[in-house]
Amino acid sequence: MDNPSERLIDRALSLCWTDIDTGAQTAARTFLHDSLCVGVAGRNAPFADAVLAAASAWGEGGGCSVLGRPEVRLPAPQAAFVNAFQIHSQEFDCVHEPAVVHPLATIVATLFAEVERSGPYTGEAVLTALVAGVDVSAALGVAASDPLRFFRPATAGIFGCVAALISLTQAPRHVALDAFGYALSFASGSMQAHVEGKATLPVQMGQAARNAVSAMDLARAGLPGPAQSIDGKFGYLPLFEGRFDLDAGLADLGRRFRIAEVSWKPYPTGRAAQGCIVATEMLMRDHGLTPATLERLTYSAPPIIHYLVGRPAMEGMSVAYARLCAAWLSAVTLMRGRPVGLDDFSEAALADPTVLDLAGRIEVVVNDNPDPAAFAPAEAVARFTDGREVRLTLQAQFGAPDWPLSRDQHMAKAAACLAFGGLPHIHAPLAALIHDFDQSEDAARAFRLAAGRDDV
Repeated sequence: MDNPSERLIDRALSLCWTDIDTGAQTAARTFLHDSLCVGVAGRNAPFADAVLAAASAWGEGGGCSVLGRPEVRLPAPQAAFVNAFQIHSQEFDCVHEPAVVHPLATIVATLFAEVERSGPYTGEAVLTALVAGVDVSAALGVAASDPLRFFRPATAGIFGCVAALISLTQAPRHVALDAFGYALSFASGSMQAHVEGKATLPVQMGQAARNAVSAMDLARAGLPGPAQSIDGKFGYLPLFEGRFDLDAGLADLGRRFRIAEVSWKPYPTGRAAQGCIVATEMLMRDHGLTPATLERLTYSAPPIIHYLVGRPAMEGMSVAYARLCAAWLSAVTLMRGRPVGLDDFSEAALADPTVLDLAGRIEVVVNDNPDPAAFAPAEAVARFTDGREVRLTLQAQFGAPDWPLSRDQHMAKAAACLAFGGLPHIHAPLAALIHDFDQSEDAARAFRLAAGRDDV
């Protein structure tokens, strides 16, 4: 039987930019840009300064940048840790829905670190590595047949990161196989943090990126790692996923590019909550729904939606908890008359009794969809105080490949993130750099710019 680890490694080593179709190339540039901007916004996320302080205590004096922090330099593993945390910290980073993986938060942070410490690398090489990494992490995610037991963006994410490094550095095949072995050894991430709504989630993303750098360094130093890292008796899939079928994902390598299946997040919330937010917007716009006219709003969706964001709103909840509470997020949208944004997570907003009361009239329930990873279709049922009942069906979530953000919407999100992170002036030059990134001879320029550094 073929070793799946070798199949995935061969994908990373053999992929060339010219092999990637135009749509996937565009998606790679687009979501690199999105990730950098979201990471700049994460510079002002809750606990971001504490995460930087912790990482700095592990070692300073490196040459790698941190998004939105022009004066900071860290060693590559620590920089990868902080940058991945910042990219995921606002729940604003892109997601591969079928895999239930946030692939770029970890991959971009890992590539960022390697490019700055070992470059120069071309933009084409970085984008190719990004595509290869997403192919691997998404393949592992879609192979799973059971609901989430571990935090897959970190557990599958580390393999995507290592695959990206393998592609970027064109590591010898035996080194790549050892690096995958150390990715297995370092893989971790608990869903308990999700249940409790703790900032541990982006910390787990940071640790996946940091561990990916370490896994690659150990392999390059000559330390042998487990060869059957994916499907061995105690390999990744049997340990972390239980039931799985990787055959279809392996067969798709070279036939499809998973980066083209990635979804934007239009709002800084758990992806699973965004259909309910959109439904609330539509009810406001098309049917005149207001806080005063709402009696009850029920969002009937596949099981994973309730599992991830069906929690009740409550006094004293954390920002991380609120970002994963569909009822509270939809209540904020209804109360503000616009979708929830980066500036809606203050202590005063979380404690607002009017919003909490409104959230008590909104609930997520489970429909009969048997797919454990499906985000749609879903139905919103609004009962008005005058006795009316309105039903809306959503076949997809806004931001998905079949309902994408427009160019203007993407750029508006980017501008808002950069302003929130204190770097509004880099909006135009960063967009211009990423637009032609595959032509760049020095990929680190974009990373230095996103860090706010002057030496671009």
